[in-house]
Amino acid sequence: MAKLISKIYAQALFELAVEENKTLLFLEEITGLLDVIHTNTEFKQFMNHPKIPKEDKIKVVENVFTGRIDKELTGLLVTIIEKDRYTEIESILFELIASIKEYNHIGTANVTTAVTLSDKEKKDIENRLLATTKYKTIECIYDVDKDLIGGMVIRMGDRVVDSSIRTKLSKLERELMAIQL
Repeated sequence: MAKLISKIYAQALFELAVEENKTLLFLEEITGLLDVIHTNTEFKQFMNHPKIPKEDKIKVVENVFTGRIDKELTGLLVTIIEKDRYTEIESILFELIASIKEYNHIGTANVTTAVTLSDKEKKDIENRLLATTKYKTIECIYDVDKDLIGGMVIRMGDRVVDSSIRTKLSKLERELMAIQL
């Protein structure tokens, strides 16, 4: 149910962003808004406190964000508070980010390797992903997991390309176990 609610709110604002040609502006401002939500624990506690009236929360949101972010985003925050959906704010914003990135052909890839990559290797991976996907821009998030032994795992949305040595060894092990002697 929460996922459906997030999609509905995100879709409404996404359509408005497209209509007003503000998708990239919204993307930038939502990223900043998420940063505030994640780093300002006092704001987060205030907004999630059950004993603080909605009206007070709305006043704070309007005072803090009016003039700093687009009025439609401030309006979204107010609506979310009015409808008691603030606990869903992050999932709504992540849904909105995903829609905006897809619309603007911006891909996000999580790349996990066994060792830290050089800048040239990162650039090569990004160029290869651009060549093999429909995206015009790729944002790569790099992570190191020594348990991979070698190779890499690339995740883009619900697609995974796993060329790690750990996975190849696991597959070989399963195949050997399946052999009847």
